[in-house]
Amino acid sequence: MKNQIIIREMKIEDYEEVLSLWQGVEGIGLSDSDNKDEINIFLDRNVGLSFVAEEAHKVIGTVLCGHDGRRGFLYHLSVDSLHRGKGIGRNLVDHCIIRLREEGIRKCHLFVFTTNQKGKTFWEYIGFKERSNLGIYSLDI
Repeated sequence: MKNQIIIREMKIEDYEEVLSLWQGVEGIGLSDSDNKDEINIFLDRNVGLSFVAEEAHKVIGTVLCGHDGRRGFLYHLSVDSLHRGKGIGRNLVDHCIIRLREEGIRKCHLFVFTTNQKGKTFWEYIGFKERSNLGIYSLDI
């Protein structure tokens, strides 16, 4: 019998498995702000918006989701390479979009490295549109 894939809310107790997945997936950019304490703060500020996919109690997919009261944001959508092409990524995103709508959020943004062609193809495939009229600026504080 094939193991069932379960999508559930991400908990801070998932952090080590989630971090391991992020570290093994191409196209995911990790920084100092991806430490356990800061991810815990993010999850506490955005309760019920981030998800993991599990198979046989092992995390095989993840997405961080939050909002600022006006716009939603997705971060670190990752699916283990052995589980891609099964709709897991789309399912994780759908869970986020449903929760954002429930919170009154009507637009969602995400960041993709310009060199991440697989990521760009995925996002376009599920309906996201690239914004060529916007740039991103960052400042370390």
